[in-house]
Amino acid sequence: MRAKMHLNNVSIFLSQKMIKTVVLSMAVATAAIVTGCASKPQINGGTRYVQAPNYYTVRSGDTLSAIANRYGLNYLDIAALNDIAAPYRIYVNQSLRLKGSVAQRTTSTQAMAQTTPIQRQTINLPPQQQVITKTQPVVPKAVVPTVPVNPSSTLASNLRWVKPTNGAIIQSFNLASNVKGTRYGGNEGDPIFAAANGQVVYAADGLKEYGNLVLIKHVDGYISAYAHNSKMLVKSGDNVTAGQKIAEMGSTGASRVMLEFQVRLDGKPVNPTTVLPN
Repeated sequence: MRAKMHLNNVSIFLSQKMIKTVVLSMAVATAAIVTGCASKPQINGGTRYVQAPNYYTVRSGDTLSAIANRYGLNYLDIAALNDIAAPYRIYVNQSLRLKGSVAQRTTSTQAMAQTTPIQRQTINLPPQQQVITKTQPVVPKAVVPTVPVNPSSTLASNLRWVKPTNGAIIQSFNLASNVKGTRYGGNEGDPIFAAANGQVVYAADGLKEYGNLVLIKHVDGYISAYAHNSKMLVKSGDNVTAGQKIAEMGSTGASRVMLEFQVRLDGKPVNPTTVLPN
């Protein structure tokens, strides 16, 4: 009788122990599942991406496509949100918007895709040579060169441009001599003005040949550059107006005190005198 009671007690003890073990195992498994779910990054189409922030500051070595791949986005959508035209150049310290309205992104991307390159100059080719007979005299045909388009009267119609400094011109635009803008002389500390309304997209000294450099993005695909400043009074992301003081003249990255003022249209340098007032 005692042996039977002892056996019953052992069975009850083992049953209680097994129940506790099962309950404990289920609790551990549940905790592991919850922890695992919380630590997973965003998954899109089987690929894991880092959660995209609302805004991203460009670092050295970044490209638009690399930033898009990092967050599982389309680089054309990012370009549309930030009004960046082909060839989609970005700058160190530039603030990029990564999130926005889907309708806004789609409309902007379609508009960019449908935009045709601006034809700056047309050259008339000589006509195909005709077969000459003895009875047909040869009459040479003059080729009249086409006058280049003046951006100040056509492409820049939505912008009001002002001179970036009161200094005298010491060197003019000359791509053959690698002068991609107009160089002005003056004294250190002379005021430098924004040439048109826009937004500062770069204000740093990352390009040594230009020293302290300010880049301002305008409408219609224009960007203006202000190099060799002794002091910069704006930062990336600031909105500026035409004539606003943005820097002071200096000699950083140059052998003398001067301002090198450049204007770029769709990434290509154009002669600043074609947009500035006489």
